[in-house]
Amino acid sequence: MLTWEHEEARRLRWAETARETVSLLSHRHPEISLDDAYRIQWYGAALRVADGAHVVGHKVGLTSTAMQEQFGIDQPDSGLLLDYMAVPEDRTLRLGDLVAPRVEGELAFRLGTDLSGTEVGEKAIRDAIAESFLALEVIDSRYGVEGLTIADSVADNAACGRFALGAAVPGLMRELGEEQLTLTVDGAVAASGFGRAILGDPIHSVAWLVQRLAAFGAGLRAGDVVLAGAVHASLPLGAGQTVAVGSSRLPQAVLHVA
Repeated sequence: MLTWEHEEARRLRWAETARETVSLLSHRHPEISLDDAYRIQWYGAALRVADGAHVVGHKVGLTSTAMQEQFGIDQPDSGLLLDYMAVPEDRTLRLGDLVAPRVEGELAFRLGTDLSGTEVGEKAIRDAIAESFLALEVIDSRYGVEGLTIADSVADNAACGRFALGAAVPGLMRELGEEQLTLTVDGAVAASGFGRAILGDPIHSVAWLVQRLAAFGAGLRAGDVVLAGAVHASLPLGAGQTVAVGSSRLPQAVLHVA
């Protein structure tokens, strides 16, 4: 028997494939808890996996003051990355595949070892990081933006739409909190921010994620990609644009939009 959480996951999956918005979950279920919302997210991921997708990692969202103020939400959330969301630099993102996309410049990591449990310390997290990247995340809320709550965002897989990674740098680069990221649209600077905008240090974002997953008996696996969060407020994405994020020490990530 399907629960209401399963039905909500199906509603969101339909919205994603039909490229339509649906009414806010928080309006229809004002009593919803974050645990409920994460269950909806995971049921939605299971639907995608049943359709042939594979989980390749996680994203942490709403980690910067700029993003929290933009959406009126005062805490981070997380979502799952599926393989079809990755956009290689030699491919083009079709804007028509999304509902209302916006883009963010981020820092990202790939893990070399598993991380799980409530006792994982910062040193273990730093040691577990096999590669560091610049990243572009395309967020795409199937609920729209107006009136969005943390529960809406969580249920909708933290609004994850697509992502692009730059070339990897081995290991964890030191002092990423001081790394300045600059996002350009068609070569013109559109936004910038420092790594410390991500919960003070992007490593703190990974630590937050490990704790969040541990609360549900889950964890991170070797090979997982983790998008740590944006360093600036999200920007609307338009057809025909080329968006890039660069920094002084990390190879840029590029996204071509059609």
